[in-house]
Amino acid sequence: MSLFIHILACLFGMGSWVSINGLWVELPLIVPQIPEGWYLPSYLSVLIQMANVGPLFITLMHRFRPGVLNETVVIYVIISLGVVASFLLAFFWKETLVVAGVPRSVALLLLTFFLSTVDCTSSVTFLPFMMRLKPQYLTTYFVGEGVSGLLPALVALIQGVGVVHCNNCTRMINDTGSVSLSYELQAHYQPANFSAEVFFFFLSAMMLVCLGAFILLNYHPAVAQERPNARYPNGVLEKGEAAQMNPTEQKAMIKQSDIKTKSCFGTGMYSRIQVLYMFFILAWVNGLTNVVLPSVQSYSCLPYGNSAYHLSATMAAVSNPLACFIAMFFPTRSLLLLGALTLFGSGVGAYIIGMAVLSPCPLLVNETSGTFLIVGSWIFFILTLSYVKVIIGVILRDEGHSALVWCGAVVQLGSFMGAVTMFPLELGPISEPKSGSFMTSICDERGLELIYTAMPIRHWQTPQKGQKVITNKRVHRKCLVISPFQYMSLINSSSFFYSWAEEMLLKWSPLTERQVDTDV
Repeated sequence: MSLFIHILACLFGMGSWVSINGLWVELPLIVPQIPEGWYLPSYLSVLIQMANVGPLFITLMHRFRPGVLNETVVIYVIISLGVVASFLLAFFWKETLVVAGVPRSVALLLLTFFLSTVDCTSSVTFLPFMMRLKPQYLTTYFVGEGVSGLLPALVALIQGVGVVHCNNCTRMINDTGSVSLSYELQAHYQPANFSAEVFFFFLSAMMLVCLGAFILLNYHPAVAQERPNARYPNGVLEKGEAAQMNPTEQKAMIKQSDIKTKSCFGTGMYSRIQVLYMFFILAWVNGLTNVVLPSVQSYSCLPYGNSAYHLSATMAAVSNPLACFIAMFFPTRSLLLLGALTLFGSGVGAYIIGMAVLSPCPLLVNETSGTFLIVGSWIFFILTLSYVKVIIGVILRDEGHSALVWCGAVVQLGSFMGAVTMFPLELGPISEPKSGSFMTSICDERGLELIYTAMPIRHWQTPQKGQKVITNKRVHRKCLVISPFQYMSLINSSSFFYSWAEEMLLKWSPLTERQVDTDV
């Protein structure tokens, strides 16, 4: 195996989702400067779902007109589109047009749709292209795919995106001749270390690196030596070519006609039931890791503190490429073991969802063991199910080019089904909890205060200096500190639910007591 080709495969895989992941982590810097405000995640989620028309078209063409689409040309087109769209974002993301009398960020939304099309279509084009290399390099590709979520978040962290400070402010209210004072918190955004334009140039450069890696994977002599003994023009294996390139295999002890195939899928090594079993696991795992669990990550972790939340999000992002490295050295093709790992990972995910449902008073909320459990749960959840995804991809790689096309389609289908399932689901009461409700009962039993209950500050309330007051939802919404790792956890970003979960996070953020530092 060549280290050079491993690096190329990793850089190629990194371009699969780096654009959309980068856009999500940059939202805290973009949102205050555009007319859509925090409705932008809703629009982005819809655009990302609409972009699934790309992989749908590729899959249908592969099914009904195999060999018509030139796979290499398609990849060149979508990567080039990603480079251009990311580059144009740096110039036009703040530009607005008046639509129906309302200013809209048309350029931002349109370019985001193109980026979404690029990233969604990569699932059904990049993976099948890796069929042209030896199986060992497919695992490295998955490493790069995992890094596509980690790298933009690290850059955004250096940028200092989304860091705000809440300051106490006093307002004079003149109501029917009487003057009263109102106290509230106002958010002051800390200036970023570099602008959003520079960040979009960085995304464009990353897509350009992906394009360069793809060119080298096609034309570098060292890569040609690492190709398997078959060529795939236009993504279709030439009949009889493998036998011509490897004549020693023509004198097999057992005739090919004597080998009973279990199904017409791929090489026929796996039965139809086994193929459906793998596809079901693949869809299930991607639905959980790409949509369902990232949507509830803030609910499951924030009650244990910001440190637990940031640590779980960070370690979850690191666990994805780590699982790919583990699969590289310890591959297993046991379908029974893959099923057991899926059950284990799903069980860990059920615990995480349970803590999200019990939020803001989950189990062991004030205990160090609770923090340890929730962080460890996120690590094992991502580590286990990411390993399952990689191994299934390796298995399907051996089944041929068509199997990898369907693999990418099932990945997108699983994410879409997860979004459809989670969108109408209510995780808990959005409004202020009533006395005697389920949430307050849990907290009462544990001797805890319901920290999410809002206590509005009325105009006629005049807190004294040194008095502690509880900020209301509207005020706290302005003061929410949004970490880039929150968006890094939204790896696939192919969900209607993300924007809804973001809205719930803003409404359900822990309300804190703050000391009034102004004399009345």
